[in-house]
Amino acid sequence: MEAITFPNGPITMAGNLHLPDDLRAGECRPAIVTVHPGGGVKEQTAGLYAGRLAEQGFVALAFDASHQGASGGQPRHLEDPGARVEDVRAAVDHLQSLECVDAERLGVLGVCSGGGYAVNAAMTDHRLRAVATVSALNIGSGYRKGWTGNGLDAAAVPTLVAAAQQRTAESQGGAPAYIPYVPADPAAGTPRDLVEASEYYLTPRGRHVNAENRKLFARSIAKLFAFDAFHLVEDLLTQPVLMVAGGEAGSLWHTTELHGRLRGPKRLVVVEGGAHTDFFDVPKYVDRAVEEAVAFFRETLHTPAERSAAAQDG
Repeated sequence: MEAITFPNGPITMAGNLHLPDDLRAGECRPAIVTVHPGGGVKEQTAGLYAGRLAEQGFVALAFDASHQGASGGQPRHLEDPGARVEDVRAAVDHLQSLECVDAERLGVLGVCSGGGYAVNAAMTDHRLRAVATVSALNIGSGYRKGWTGNGLDAAAVPTLVAAAQQRTAESQGGAPAYIPYVPADPAAGTPRDLVEASEYYLTPRGRHVNAENRKLFARSIAKLFAFDAFHLVEDLLTQPVLMVAGGEAGSLWHTTELHGRLRGPKRLVVVEGGAHTDFFDVPKYVDRAVEEAVAFFRETLHTPAERSAAAQDG
């Protein structure tokens, strides 16, 4: 693994480039961009998947979102969906510049909201030839409708009114406001997925010093509520798509909605017993997601000779 930086307009992005152990000088490999969840960093789940993909022969790039982690961008702790999608495009730019990468064989794998961003990026950047999502989240729908999707879009209006008032206060000299990504002290009625996300991000299980998951810049709200990762997916996303999610995940509706709307090549894998955050680091579920992703990317990005060699290697 190599720590790298790459440009994204005026912002310097921080990434970790994972290379296969058997990569030879002058050789070009297919490459995968891995996209982290909201509030995460490259050293967490995106890096885990990137490392596992590299073990299977792919070049893989995990990076910190702009405005977050070790990447640049002001204000800090901003979750801007448009910027997150542009981050993916900048990562593709960088991968195409590397001698060890076959620029015609690029894919993207996103986890949680990173899955939604991966889908949205691939719709308008067809340099990405294949898309995989794990515990996908359309972050705009999730914020508007709630974790299980039972709410109405219109229910977001009071929150938007409050966000507008806060912006006015800040513009007149008030202190910036921050809200938590995940609950610090989950209550009795907190959905299982969010309880487990709190455990992942805020305890030694998955905590990282660069991932301040209790700190989301409140101005992100207006951007998040207006975003729809799947808008026009029926018409613009023609690349093959793999979707992996847990059967016990409250977020499963994002994946099934995406699967139902896609018109191109697609594969849905619902893993029984798995919840949303299980696919962040629980070996049983990560192993299954990686197994599915490796097979998918070999089918969509490898040459016939490479697929044959991989099959012979087991």
